[in-house]
Amino acid sequence: MPGSRSTRSRGGRQFCGMNRRQFLSFAAVGATVLASARPLRADARPRRIKAGFLGGAHSHAAEKWRLVRESADYELVGMAEESAGVRARFEKQGARFLSVDALLEACDVVLVESAVADHARHAQQALAAGKHVHLEKPPADNLADLEALVRLARQKNLMLQVGYMWRYHPGFGAIFEAVQRGWLGQVYLVRGMIGTELSAERRPEWAQFKGGGLFELGSHLIDALIRLMGEPVSVTSLLRGHGGFADALMDNSVAVFEFPKAIGMIVNSTLQPNAGRHRVFEVFGTNGSATLQPIEPPTLQIDLAKAAGPYKAGLQTVPLPKYERYVGDLAELAAAVRGERPLNVTLDEELRVQKWLLKACGMI
Repeated sequence: MPGSRSTRSRGGRQFCGMNRRQFLSFAAVGATVLASARPLRADARPRRIKAGFLGGAHSHAAEKWRLVRESADYELVGMAEESAGVRARFEKQGARFLSVDALLEACDVVLVESAVADHARHAQQALAAGKHVHLEKPPADNLADLEALVRLARQKNLMLQVGYMWRYHPGFGAIFEAVQRGWLGQVYLVRGMIGTELSAERRPEWAQFKGGGLFELGSHLIDALIRLMGEPVSVTSLLRGHGGFADALMDNSVAVFEFPKAIGMIVNSTLQPNAGRHRVFEVFGTNGSATLQPIEPPTLQIDLAKAAGPYKAGLQTVPLPKYERYVGDLAELAAAVRGERPLNVTLDEELRVQKWLLKACGMI
């Protein structure tokens, strides 16, 4: 069937992607974020980490720039960017522009926030120069490039953190804990939907990749699914262009992942008005369900047949702390660079997520 894709892996095994180390790391990030709001004596503050941006074209770049500029963890040294249009946007924020060589010389950490097609190339430059890297998602448009980045990071003992934006989201953290501790029972179904109303001007950018919106945006939920459930057995996708535009963008797609004892389904559309309120991540188990909707601002409901952990039987809304994108990512990267703890997501997990994202998008 045109636009459909089915792939299988050998010996798939279901397990909870968040182990105890990762759960404790998630909790530690939350504590770090809270602690950063408290003033410290000058002699008690850790050394600020010099950070720079290699590219600024990605839609997440401006907010990350602001957070790094305002952070007590980082000293923002500037940006390397060739595009006059992108430079003009950041000039309004007082950006200092450097050559790539000067940026790499000045930084400890490089945030790769360029266009997706440039992600792997720019990350390779930074790692080769001996710099820790925060790499915007998706990290590459193929598997071999990410494998090469992982090898380089390991050889040089450098941090490589991929910027999927909900890895430090308290709602996802609560869901991961509920699954890991068995409070939902045996998980048999995970469903997620993430849409947007993409402007006609941005469609060519997303149409560069066969997976279209599923690759660019659906990757956030595919990341969560694979880290939660582990290695799938197979994935079958329907990649469709239903918007009536004269382009190749797959703007209405679904990927169905088979696990040994569960099914996962991720839906993406770039045709959806008011999409934010309809973004959802749901997990169903033999003792109940967890529903995160909307994802931002986070609202989590848990509905249990029998009380488990901190949750009573029946439907309840779970109180969650205030959430701001990217804050947890940057806090954990700073802690990892200082040697205080490892990154929450391992490099092997990064490779697993990338492999199944590409399979779902028909790109391998």
